[in-house]
Amino acid sequence: MNFTPHYNLVGKHAMLGASNYHWLNYDEDKLYNFYTKMKAKEHGTVLHEFASTCISLGQKLPPTEQTLNMYVNDAIGFGMTPEQILYYSDNFFGTADSICFSNGLLRVHDLKTGEIPASMKQLYIYVALFCLEYDIKPSDIETETRIYQSGNVLIDKPGVDIIVPIMDKIVSFDKLINKIKMAEEGYE
Repeated sequence: MNFTPHYNLVGKHAMLGASNYHWLNYDEDKLYNFYTKMKAKEHGTVLHEFASTCISLGQKLPPTEQTLNMYVNDAIGFGMTPEQILYYSDNFFGTADSICFSNGLLRVHDLKTGEIPASMKQLYIYVALFCLEYDIKPSDIETETRIYQSGNVLIDKPGVDIIVPIMDKIVSFDKLINKIKMAEEGYE
């Protein structure tokens, strides 16, 4: 038998495919909820790409109370860099939605397009990764984190007491993960 090659599907996964078999237990309502969440996630990805393009081009949006507009306009106003990867190691890195460091002040902003209330912890990790990557002591800078979600802006100013333990955990967990990897590869 000659199987159909389906070249256009190589490397892709169906929303309701065999490897995601949990849909077998769905009823129509659960399928509807699953589908709408997937579409919302796709919409969020498009909004992030749009916001990044606006920020990169310096294209402000009309000054409204819409989350996207506030996020884009603030990022442009503060001279932020969109979609910046912060790297400590192959085990610990992430992409900040927008970030800037100027005059001793680190700003990290995050655009949330979903309904689930966001946590500042993600932004604290970005601050810790920034400090580790650029060898900056949190005690030597001021930090402001912002989450833009549902027409609101949540602002925090995490201190050393929050950031340093995250940095320490990243460093110690990175060593542990590397030790485990070495053991798996037979180097220990």
